[in-house]
Amino acid sequence: MDVPCVRVRPTAGEETRQELAARDLIADDYEIAVEDGWLYIPVVGEPEGYDVVAHDVPPREGQTLPDDILGFAPRYERLGDVAIVDEDDEERAREIADALVASDLPIASVVNRASKVKGDIRVRDWDVLAGSTRTVHREYGFEYELDLARVYFSPRLATERHRVVEQVEAGERAFDMFAGVGPFAIPFAARGAEVVGTDLNEAAIEYLRRNAARNGVSDRVTAIAGDVREVEGYDDWADRIVMNLPHSADEFLDTAVSLAGDDCTLHYYDIQHEEDPFGPGERAIREAAGSDYEAAVETRREVRSYAPHELNVCLDVRLTRRR
Repeated sequence: MDVPCVRVRPTAGEETRQELAARDLIADDYEIAVEDGWLYIPVVGEPEGYDVVAHDVPPREGQTLPDDILGFAPRYERLGDVAIVDEDDEERAREIADALVASDLPIASVVNRASKVKGDIRVRDWDVLAGSTRTVHREYGFEYELDLARVYFSPRLATERHRVVEQVEAGERAFDMFAGVGPFAIPFAARGAEVVGTDLNEAAIEYLRRNAARNGVSDRVTAIAGDVREVEGYDDWADRIVMNLPHSADEFLDTAVSLAGDDCTLHYYDIQHEEDPFGPGERAIREAAGSDYEAAVETRREVRSYAPHELNVCLDVRLTRRR
């Protein structure tokens, strides 16, 4: 049966399998297959950062799958034990939800997207077809409790978050300007950084505090609810700043520069047209840095395709105060 699979060479198979397992992305209902010098690892959804192809892999023996019940393979994304579907037909959505819950997959809830992400706190509406919108998501060894109806969270960015986390060193002071439930802040703290996370969404900050405790890093995470532009006491403080608000991060660059210490790495996320995905962000950062900082772009990275001809990108920029 053709299902989404990450395709890798066997020499990279175990490392890739462990990465996918840490993100809870392996489709446990199918076997891993080897064919023509390639390893095919069945996955849930289409994880970013991998070569994902449809491939015929055998189902794991002894399990009842949604496919067995429905007669076709439903498309869904998994976040913790919540399955997320995107179906316009209510009857089809209900049929898929019933099959997902009745199967042997570790799924407790099913929700259908009912709106786009909206508002300043970046949440969307959901039709709850089974269970609830609450779950615990596991990613690279960390656990994040969250409620999809109250907070924004994208499991598709796990690889990108891990890339940034691996740059963090013990003793750093890191500021996450739009922290959400903590997928940057908590791994930063686990690596020994002192972290401040802010968010306009009070529910997200509530979950950030819970998740800091759940992961044993409460002593290194300060969570602040409110507009980061109004937070006081952290001027010239940060060694590292994360700006993951790609539709409007440019509006907060003056605040980021005020937070930056003498030598600060800025991770700036943006969404731009594919013809010039990095130029607008670079120009905005240099304008905000002004004569106070030298801004050196260290990484230009395409994170994922966001929409036709639009890319979600990241700029890693080193800000060094001019003397």
